[in-house]
Amino acid sequence: MNNATTRLVPGSAGKLAAHVMGSEGAPAVLMSHSILASSAMWERQAALLAKAGFYVVAIDTRGHGESAAAPAPYTMDQLADDVVAVMDGLGIDKAHYIGLSLGGMVGFGLGINHGERLLSLVLCDARADAPAPFAALWDERIAAAKDGCVGLAESTASRWFGAAFLAAHPDIADQFRNMISNTSSAGFIGCARAIQGLDYLGDVEKIRTPVTLIVGANDQPLPDAMAHLQTRIPGAQLEIIPGAGHLPNIDQPDAFDAALLRHFAKFAPR
Repeated sequence: MNNATTRLVPGSAGKLAAHVMGSEGAPAVLMSHSILASSAMWERQAALLAKAGFYVVAIDTRGHGESAAAPAPYTMDQLADDVVAVMDGLGIDKAHYIGLSLGGMVGFGLGINHGERLLSLVLCDARADAPAPFAALWDERIAAAKDGCVGLAESTASRWFGAAFLAAHPDIADQFRNMISNTSSAGFIGCARAIQGLDYLGDVEKIRTPVTLIVGANDQPLPDAMAHLQTRIPGAQLEIIPGAGHLPNIDQPDAFDAALLRHFAKFAPR
């Protein structure tokens, strides 16, 4: 990410890349991305929050971006433990956490199992369970990635943004196709197996950290899934971003940023 310093932190699967911006003495905000992406997808929001006075730590998930990949499979609890390892490695006692898609799934695990390390959660376009039809979708994608993730680039980008958005924004289209293509097979397959084993829905009532759920209105079926999660997580707020798909921070950034700033105005007033 531009204007960020990269720190490599030891984790159980190898080095984890943490891209930091802002003052180390400020309240920390951790950011976690979707599968087949990297912390680069948070560049705009990381700069926004650093300017607002936070110490921003955008983490590359194991096997993605600049983080090392361990052999597949992984579990969601292991991915949550990676986040805690980054906190420990950087000397962060408590932090706000923002996660989208896979990063949001990891956030449910953090809220359930590591709530004492959290100040607040922003969980975006994510579900907390993997019913059989959803889990089965990943088998075909895993098979396609055995020899690399290049073959997933076009279908994944189209699913995230839609063909019309990609055609209208060729720079973004190229950025995300490259990001997807450059993801390691082990990293993708390991995280996909973690998604297939996702099983936090029965425990989300245990989350006591302040939570804002954000979802793109067009990211079916996630608006309904996240509306249901709002009813189960004590005090959770729900923000639906009109006209947005699976990555609302990219395709509707102004509306997403406004929702993000509303969260921090409420739970981390400056």
